[in-house]
Amino acid sequence: MTIRYEANPPKILPDVNTDESIKKFVDRIKIISKKCDAIHLTENVLGYQRASPLDVGKIIKNEMPNLPITVSLRVRDKTEEEISDFVEKCIDIGFSGILILMGDPSQTGKKDSGQIPSLTVKKLRERNIDSKIDLYLSVPNKPNFSKLEKKFDAKPKGFMTQVVQNVQQVQELSNKLKGFAVIPIILFPSQKNEKSAAFLNLDLESYSQEFEELLKKAHEITGDILITSPNDFSGLNEFLNEFAI
Repeated sequence: MTIRYEANPPKILPDVNTDESIKKFVDRIKIISKKCDAIHLTENVLGYQRASPLDVGKIIKNEMPNLPITVSLRVRDKTEEEISDFVEKCIDIGFSGILILMGDPSQTGKKDSGQIPSLTVKKLRERNIDSKIDLYLSVPNKPNFSKLEKKFDAKPKGFMTQVVQNVQQVQELSNKLKGFAVIPIILFPSQKNEKSAAFLNLDLESYSQEFEELLKKAHEITGDILITSPNDFSGLNEFLNEFAI
């Protein structure tokens, strides 16, 4: 049974000391890891340049060697050589898994490379990389399962979902993705995360009322959940101090 925390490495900004930002970031991971079993590091969310999840992940593994870490790998703006290099570094650092996804368009104007997540997983498996690190693909919270053939054929370890909205979605995903690990992503509801909720078309008021049940039931169904709270670390940390599955 696993509760993961999704962590976005700090943005790289011209007027901010990146080393100090990374230190604060790692300090937060130390705090939240007391309530979570694992963390998931994202890469350039929304296409903005952020500190490398490899760099911050290496620091975290050095300071918390027993903390399992999964990481996102954007293939949209990487060549096959860059993908291979990223994966090898993940293995060397000691990450437990990689979520391979397309990623949002780059905000720096970098062109798409034409790489496809499912094909990337397939090629990595052909090299037996999946014996060294778990490989995951992403799925929508309400997918058309008949259009997931290529993802099924790639044979990942499992799937991380888009943010789920209710227990029914989790149950449907679990039923239709048998044979694969399923990790639902769940948004922590708070006013600071209101923009994220609006972006996801979540009615924050009604979603908030059902949040604890969603968390418990999703964990019962899949045994593995990923909590995201992009703009409210303190609120989530306080909630987890009092919450028990």
